[in-house]
Amino acid sequence: MTSLQHAELQITGMRCASCSARLEKSLNELPDVTAVVNIATEKASITFDPTRSDVAALLDAVRKTGFDAHVARDFAAEKQEKDALYQRERMQFYISVALISPLLLEMLLMLVGVHLALPIWLQWLLATPVQFWAGARFYRGAWASIKSGGSNMDVLVALGTSAAYFLSCAIVLFGVHQPVYFEASATLITLVLLGKLLEARAKGKASAALESLFRLQPKLAHVERDGVIVDVSVGQFRPEDIFIVRPGEAIPVDGVVLEGSSSVNESMLTGESLPQEKKLDDKVYAATLNQQGLLRCRAIAVGSQTQLAAIIRMVEQAQGSKAPIQKLADKISGIFVPVVLVLAAITFAAWWSLGGDFSDALINAVSVLVIACPCALGLATPTAIVVATGRAAHAGILVKDAASLERAHHLDVLVLDKTGTLTEGVPALTDLLPANNRDSQHLLAIAASLAQHSTHPLSLALTAHARVQGITLDAVNDFHELAGSGLSGLIEGETYRLGSPAFIAQSGHIAMNEAELLALQQQGKSLIAVSCGDTLLGLIAFADRLRPSSPAAVRQLRAMGIRVVMLSGDNDATARAIARQAGIDEYLAEVRPQDKAHHVASYKNKGRVVGMVGDGINDAPALAAADVSFAMKSGSDIAIEAADITLMHNDLMSVVNAIDLSRVTLAKIRQNLFFAFAYNILGIPMAAVGLLDPVIAGGAMAMSSVSVISNALLLKKWEPAQHGQTAVLRE
Repeated sequence: MTSLQHAELQITGMRCASCSARLEKSLNELPDVTAVVNIATEKASITFDPTRSDVAALLDAVRKTGFDAHVARDFAAEKQEKDALYQRERMQFYISVALISPLLLEMLLMLVGVHLALPIWLQWLLATPVQFWAGARFYRGAWASIKSGGSNMDVLVALGTSAAYFLSCAIVLFGVHQPVYFEASATLITLVLLGKLLEARAKGKASAALESLFRLQPKLAHVERDGVIVDVSVGQFRPEDIFIVRPGEAIPVDGVVLEGSSSVNESMLTGESLPQEKKLDDKVYAATLNQQGLLRCRAIAVGSQTQLAAIIRMVEQAQGSKAPIQKLADKISGIFVPVVLVLAAITFAAWWSLGGDFSDALINAVSVLVIACPCALGLATPTAIVVATGRAAHAGILVKDAASLERAHHLDVLVLDKTGTLTEGVPALTDLLPANNRDSQHLLAIAASLAQHSTHPLSLALTAHARVQGITLDAVNDFHELAGSGLSGLIEGETYRLGSPAFIAQSGHIAMNEAELLALQQQGKSLIAVSCGDTLLGLIAFADRLRPSSPAAVRQLRAMGIRVVMLSGDNDATARAIARQAGIDEYLAEVRPQDKAHHVASYKNKGRVVGMVGDGINDAPALAAADVSFAMKSGSDIAIEAADITLMHNDLMSVVNAIDLSRVTLAKIRQNLFFAFAYNILGIPMAAVGLLDPVIAGGAMAMSSVSVISNALLLKKWEPAQHGQTAVLRE
């Protein structure tokens, strides 16, 4: 089976949502190609079968559709090219303004009753460069669109302004006693150029969060080479390089501390405002800020392998994806321009047949052409997604795609794994309870010897405690582990078992002191029992502290109307104690890892929209089964890979923030779509009945896209909730 490949193409020449819809359709007609074109980022994200298509074929398809493209380069290179293009277009706009200024002055003076008539030859001389030099981009875009069998905003602008310009030329050439419209055509083009400049600037602000991530990584680092400290480019780093980070410097790559101790500000990656203490063997991450001590570290991930690079890739992926709510706008955008052309033709015919004035009929038809704006429809959703995902990344919330962000808005059930989600996930041994006056050190030695081959959190806590106590571990033969239940193995020829009290009681037919078990479990402690054959050696108790923010987060989730359910592998008494401390009324105890996905599916089968929060390998199936899945960054790579949203800050409050941001973002998208639809529904009929001058119509069209983007940019004011607070969007 051939593995699919992925390509990111940077597109040039797209003017509106009709362009992106047409290009997306063209690419998806290629064999085994799935493409998503984003008008806000001007990129095409394409998955293809390399045996049937290649990048050259994709680029050729883009060019045949009337656009140009290249394989997306790094962010800095693309931004430099866009900045250069922006400067050229800005200069073109300024020259256009200078040319139309006398025409605008004439129009303004007429409004106050002063009639200053510029010679017609001067009006023609001023308007012509604007029409065919500044407006050349619209003619090129219209021709490319028509040649490929489509139509876009360039067709509307080119038709509308050309009609006004050539009508004026005809009036002059044939000496017809009617007003000319050179100022209208030139002003229309200049206003559209202004709108495009403002739109490009607003798009730049929308992607500012991604740009700031790129700026975080330092350019140089201090590396040990042959015993000497040298400054090298971060791009020349190699894994296993030893590097020095001085106080006040940013850490250049991901590494592990070899010497020194310090506090490191990781807020740019995790959203956590408090500095994190770093000492021997602790991990440090690229772009985080060393605040105090000198650190000597070993590089473990460089270049595209760092956590910062992974975050940037995920943010780019999310910003380039498409939310389901955008489907309606895409469908309308695909037929928008042909419909407007028909309405303009009807307007012209109706005015000419009913009023008999060719000039009035043409000018009203021009107003219909220039006020129609598919751009606002196309930008309503993707711009909000770009801003929201960038803002989320700065709050330590990494969204995989736009669909995940939208689905989070609909959640009504949230299933929480207990260990590592509600709790800190680092259990500590609290009680050694040997049976029948046995030796507690022997109990610990047997238990830790069995646990040394297991990666379960309780096993790790056991071996860590034994190591601190200086216990020597015995060799274990014939080791077996039953996930979620316990371990067994041979030590010096004897069969020992370690696991939940229920597992030990069942496997060895051993009676347990139920009162003793219940007393410990009601304290929220997790218990394991140890046996030799059919003899109980004792119990060992562990406590996993509740995260300080968990109760406040649960309260906020419930206030948001979300039903919170806790899943735990612990017995009922322990699970009940933790649920009570967290403020959760509904919980399921003694849930085996393989059954978590089943419980998630059971809620979905009841018609609920279900979210799952977890952090371990055994959570991956449940995360995959959920409508929206959240993975704690402290969890396994498999859990993070399976999740829709990764929480860099290991805090349940981040789930609250993610859901809140989803709701705020969807509200903005709905506002944008309402405005875009309302603008066109009201504007086109007003232009058709002659209530709008072409210049006013052109100005309204230019501003419609800008207003949609500006509304989306308000999402940058969204602030995540801290402990016990509520997330806010400052208007």
